[in-house]
Amino acid sequence: MSFKREDIRNIAIIAHVDHGKTTLVDELLKQSGTFRANQEVAERVMDSNDIERERGITILSKNTAVHYKDTKINIIDTPGHADFGGEVERVLKMVNGVVLLVDAFEGAMPQTKFVLMKALALDLPVIVCVNKIDRPEARPDEVVDEVLELLMDLDASDEQLDCPFIYASARDGYAKYDVSDDSKDMTPLFETILNYIPAPEGNPDAGTQMLISTIDYNEYVGRIGVGKVDNGSLKVNQDVVVVNHHDPDKKKKVKISKLYEFEGLDKVEVKEANVGSIVAISGIADIHIGDTICAPDDVHAIPFQKISEPTISMNFIVNDSPLAGQEGKFVTSRHIRERLMKELNTDVSLRVEDTDNTDTFKVSGRGELHLSVLIENMRREGYEFAVSKAEVLYHKDENGKKTEPMEDCYVDVPDEFTGAVIDKLGQRKGELQNMGSIAGGYTRLHFIIPSRGLIGYRGDFLTDTKGNGIMNTSFNGYAPYKGDINYRKQGSLIAFESGEAVTYGLFSAQERGALFIGPGAKVYSGMVIGQSAKPEDIELNVCKKKHLTNTRTSSADEALTLTPPRQMSLEQALDFIDTDELLEITPESLRIRKKILDPTLRKRANMKK
Repeated sequence: MSFKREDIRNIAIIAHVDHGKTTLVDELLKQSGTFRANQEVAERVMDSNDIERERGITILSKNTAVHYKDTKINIIDTPGHADFGGEVERVLKMVNGVVLLVDAFEGAMPQTKFVLMKALALDLPVIVCVNKIDRPEARPDEVVDEVLELLMDLDASDEQLDCPFIYASARDGYAKYDVSDDSKDMTPLFETILNYIPAPEGNPDAGTQMLISTIDYNEYVGRIGVGKVDNGSLKVNQDVVVVNHHDPDKKKKVKISKLYEFEGLDKVEVKEANVGSIVAISGIADIHIGDTICAPDDVHAIPFQKISEPTISMNFIVNDSPLAGQEGKFVTSRHIRERLMKELNTDVSLRVEDTDNTDTFKVSGRGELHLSVLIENMRREGYEFAVSKAEVLYHKDENGKKTEPMEDCYVDVPDEFTGAVIDKLGQRKGELQNMGSIAGGYTRLHFIIPSRGLIGYRGDFLTDTKGNGIMNTSFNGYAPYKGDINYRKQGSLIAFESGEAVTYGLFSAQERGALFIGPGAKVYSGMVIGQSAKPEDIELNVCKKKHLTNTRTSSADEALTLTPPRQMSLEQALDFIDTDELLEITPESLRIRKKILDPTLRKRANMKK
């Protein structure tokens, strides 16, 4: 017998990157009285990790809960980037409806489509919230039409098409039923959630059943499973069985040692949780996403979507350069291995494999952003290591032919740069599917392109569009191999000897290309110090000082002017490196180097090719 928990609503907030999800959640928390009146609240309080705060993106889905009238609203803030799509798919299993947030100027974006498709497939009701209506260039009415068109394209049912629209400014803290209404707070949004999103249902008298949708990790209690109680109830010290839909052999008896519910931003210990509650459980050692916790006398695994496979991999290698070990705290293969294994506790889309070489680990993920966030995190924690160029993971089809991952790539560019973008993506085996003009003198292009064609393209893209282009990608599937791609047209400038770079040496080097280092930088033989203007690599001595004679003094050196070196971010450096190069990563520096440092051995290896 099914029962509705009227005092609970479970919702997920979905949106494209940077459309204001996290800011909206902040406002809902503030206005529901979660914070004391005088409490200092950080902006975007849900983005707890440093990288999330700096880049303004959400990487991990977060749970929070607010109270409105007599109802508890569990809110899950989801990531908008396709690289973290694995997170979104699972989170939607816990909720009974979604709030789709759309920017009143940008309108529905490709990633919005990606997440919305998943929500519609699960038959979830949608509330559309048009955010940022305080922007001077906002065009809310057109955006509403765009969203309805998108829903039609995605074959939404009549009920889903009949969704409520709310207009809001999360930054200024108000929501309205109609653009012309006068409203001071978020009440219209709260009311719409209560009236439109169904209450969770389940059978309170059946055996316990709960699907684990996310994993949290804590140094003190280990792994924490988060999910929604589908049937029955959960109590502390209850004996349960853990099973998994995709792993029929798994059957493990365990005891629930601690139960938590979410209140505001905190986890609160509870003794018991009933149907529809979103809870966290600790004390089960190797709990995984997709596990079902059920009563021993009624064992049924809940089906769930398999986690999407990684499409891209790179090698993490112990740093063996001449400057190794000078800046990092954790440098050995044991340190790196332990840290990667720890990451597997919370990141489901990641794979870590040992290789034939004990100093090298193959790490696979969903995209460049996914892996670069891991690298940046490790670097901040004091790890020092080297990584290779990202490579895609190939598969074989039933006829034994090589297939590779393909991406849907949507590009919005000012009209005058369209030619350059089509040309570049064409060289990288991209096929133009569609092209149409959108507001403001922009053109929207849709390509299907091999994932490897996008590796290292972002830098070029920003240059070609003078920083005005927007590019979004999502995984399309595997297709037959499209042929070789030439990544980089220019070679590298390579340091010939070890030492410290001096102005005199750099001055003669800068005629050969763009430099990455300035005077005083430590260099070693085989280190890449710049990009050559020609296709081949050039070796240079940048530590060379001018010979002093009676008439010449070293102060003449000061008159030489150097062009400022090109400072690369982690992503740009990962994009830049070629297949025979590595990126050396320490807490303080990023250095590009050749895999083979010795010039003679390097030449021999090239001749063998």
